[in-house]
Amino acid sequence: MSAIQVPALPIPKVALVTGGSSGIGKAIAVRLAALGGAVVVGYNSRREQAEEVVAGLQGTGHLAMRIAIDDPQSITAAAAAVTEKYGRLDALVNCGGATTPVPANDLDGLTDAIFDRTVTINLRGPFAMVRAFRPLLEKGSSATIVNISSIAARTGMGSSLAYLAAKAGVDALTVALAKILGPQIRVFSISPAGVDTDFVAGRTRGQLQKVADRMPLAHITTPDDVARAVVACIVHLTSSTGIVVPVDEGRHL
Repeated sequence: MSAIQVPALPIPKVALVTGGSSGIGKAIAVRLAALGGAVVVGYNSRREQAEEVVAGLQGTGHLAMRIAIDDPQSITAAAAAVTEKYGRLDALVNCGGATTPVPANDLDGLTDAIFDRTVTINLRGPFAMVRAFRPLLEKGSSATIVNISSIAARTGMGSSLAYLAAKAGVDALTVALAKILGPQIRVFSISPAGVDTDFVAGRTRGQLQKVADRMPLAHITTPDDVARAVVACIVHLTSSTGIVVPVDEGRHL
């Protein structure tokens, strides 16, 4: 009996992860490098941390690159640099983000400045990255964009009203981009619950555990949980696009 032939998986030869110097972005970079390709670790201000991440990745060809996602010139320069060095991009993971915690009922505390910066970084930033890197992604035959969203977009509860609104915009953008960019590019949103990182200032692990205890899976989401979902979208969900994938221990239920 002859062996069953298994089709080769679309392993990305070059991937770029914004916000890759710590937390979820770092975990994604580690997982993508383990697949065997080169990873560009995007960072804004944490150059040393990004370089440490690159130094610890499996394989070769990795690069730490400053990409300020709220600065169009920085994004344009990054696209030119990736084009010159690699000549291709197979996966773009929009993980860079920021939030300023403001209680939901404190409408006065959510100032225009906080709202505008939150939306600029978490919604306009990913769009600007897609716009700049689209030509490079379209050079391949199975490129993927993965936007890191938040279950806050669905539950209406998050670090601020501006943050959950921006992430809802990311999910809507994912659906729209999937229609526009196919068939060359697949587009996904990964929607985590509270992840065990220092992303939200003042949030303790004890607070995360109390929430997790009420979830169907009773588990605090880890950065690697999110990273493995990103890999699944890029490598395994080859007949899917325009979907939002919860990684939330069942919180969306």
